[in-house]
Amino acid sequence: MSLRVCLKPTIASTLRRQFVPSASFISLQSRSYSILDRATMSSPAPVPQRRFQNPAVFVCDIQEKFRPAIHEFDKVIATTSKLLRASSILSLPVFVTTQNRARLGDTVSELKPHLAAAAVKADIDKTRFSMFIPPLLSDSVFSSPAEVAIVGIESHICVTQTALDLLQAGHKVYILADGVSSTNKEEVPIALARLRQAGAVVTSSESWIYELMGDAAVPEFKGIVNLVKDTGKETRGALGGLLGSKI
Repeated sequence: MSLRVCLKPTIASTLRRQFVPSASFISLQSRSYSILDRATMSSPAPVPQRRFQNPAVFVCDIQEKFRPAIHEFDKVIATTSKLLRASSILSLPVFVTTQNRARLGDTVSELKPHLAAAAVKADIDKTRFSMFIPPLLSDSVFSSPAEVAIVGIESHICVTQTALDLLQAGHKVYILADGVSSTNKEEVPIALARLRQAGAVVTSSESWIYELMGDAAVPEFKGIVNLVKDTGKETRGALGGLLGSKI
């Protein structure tokens, strides 16, 4: 009996030594948590990704001689100005054409300041109706599928043929309906319906810009928001003047 009594404290002491963590173990555990906390705190936030990976802007034949002839020409200029300002903020490649510049004049003066600020990759005079001609075909932007926004004139001729050529080459085409027009306004909804059927997306300039970003965390978001606010009146005028309920 006395032997068993004497053994009990010894067993209890052994168990305590086995299950009570030592000071060195506690210190090591604390350091482990500290390292883990620092690693978690120092992990960089995920970089926001734009929805469009290869966007581009086409400005089609917005020239001086067309000013008196094109339906709501000033609205086309207003939307194109906004798009070019957005292109500058977002560092988008811009491609500009004129049709027979010697006879029909240069790109309108209102766009010139924005063309200087935007990343204009090409400013080409042409005789073909389509913008998608050899000088552009070889540009690196088009070595992989691009998301191309088109503004300009005329909806049923140069804009249509440009869009069809881009689609045939495997690119995604967005027709900005508040930025295209024709001499006869009745041509516009016909052209938009045809292009939609061919696979182009008919949308608005503001929708395309926001879809391009895809995330309010992109660094350019605040600049775009300010631009949209600054051009709100012109945007409403373009939507009302060029679209109405015709698309």
